[in-house]
Amino acid sequence: MKKKYNIGLLNGTICSKDGKKRASIGIKNNKIIKIGKVNEKECMKFIDCKEKHILPGIIDTQVHFREPGLSHKEDIYSGTNSALLGGVTTIFEMPNTSPATISKIELEKKLKIAKSSSWVNYSFFIGACKDNLNKLSQLENLKGCSGIKIFMGSSTGTLLLSDEKDLAKALKTCKRRVALHSEDETRLKKRFKLIDTKKGVSQHEIWRDKESAILSTKRILKYANKYNTKAHILHISTKDEIELLKNTKKNITAEVTPQHLTLFSPNCYKKLGTKAQMNPPIRNSNHRNGLWKGIYDNTINVIGSDHAPHTLKEKKMKWPNSPSGLPGVQTTLYLMLHHVNKKKISLEKVIELLSFNPAKIYKIKNKGQIKKGYDADITIVDLKKNYIIKNQDMAYKSGWTPFDGLKVKGYIYATLVNGKIKMIDKKIIGKPDGKMVQFKK
Repeated sequence: MKKKYNIGLLNGTICSKDGKKRASIGIKNNKIIKIGKVNEKECMKFIDCKEKHILPGIIDTQVHFREPGLSHKEDIYSGTNSALLGGVTTIFEMPNTSPATISKIELEKKLKIAKSSSWVNYSFFIGACKDNLNKLSQLENLKGCSGIKIFMGSSTGTLLLSDEKDLAKALKTCKRRVALHSEDETRLKKRFKLIDTKKGVSQHEIWRDKESAILSTKRILKYANKYNTKAHILHISTKDEIELLKNTKKNITAEVTPQHLTLFSPNCYKKLGTKAQMNPPIRNSNHRNGLWKGIYDNTINVIGSDHAPHTLKEKKMKWPNSPSGLPGVQTTLYLMLHHVNKKKISLEKVIELLSFNPAKIYKIKNKGQIKKGYDADITIVDLKKNYIIKNQDMAYKSGWTPFDGLKVKGYIYATLVNGKIKMIDKKIIGKPDGKMVQFKK
């Protein structure tokens, strides 16, 4: 008997942003070709999903994989390997590598590396800077480019666009979705002079205070609304920004990280020290609650990991010399499944924030939904299984997670990328063969 399907996902609970239903999925080549009744005899391979939930593959639109130039911290191979273990099937990688991704040449270097070493589907942001302001409209339309990324607060090398006239020009020029790191550089410089560095990392959120974020976000809204720019504000950290975003145009979207939804100060700094240091900083529970409200009222559109790894040796440096950033691409879905089981959020909402909306906002072709004809990028989870997040299970080069020892409920059982089973029960299968993301016009 000729097999109809390369892979069958049998008798699972298929989940979308709109609800759940019991059904099977038939996959041929890299596409979903059947949703309904599928017999195991029709399949070359199958996974019994009877006690499991089948989700659209997770899309992480904010990761830093450090290659080229900083690959002692992470590289595309190790970062995407970690992504697979975290149920992530597509990543957008940030431009603050060394050299920075600010030109077609540097973008093509990354695409070449990813073609042979990425386990998941990939795309790369190009960073805006003074040197390429006049070329952004061409750069944002290059194949393999996720869009333009703007750093408004302290970053690395030349990737800083803090002058108001430069920001205005960039937001007027770009027609695709623009991702922005929102902190006011002038205020950060002034406030740092007032900080007692001897008090350590507890001063991080005092230095990079809420006003630094609010001022910057107001400036983004001013020009994005003026020019009708599709702006996407990353890692929102204050309840005040949520209020600002509620009253703005629909062309503005916003993202929050799982660490801002899960950790809060001063507890995180007392427990984790510089391991909790990131930009913008983890703030108090009042702000954390404000971010959750932003999710409930649809002000927040996306959850992104902001996976930004550093070695433990680097992290152990005395603040403020310690680098900002936490690893997270492998733990984002674990944390969100745990919040689902704690009744903090519905599974449907998690799918909307981690799959459907990223695909919609960035106009990704054939991803973000379990739908006939779509790419078979799929994440299979067991909501009932307990799991302990451990450093030794992280595939990161840095080898640590701020959530080490956390007991969560919800287990990522399998990850399928382009119709192939690439991870099952913590085992990686095959070789890296992720594809460059395709975008709709």
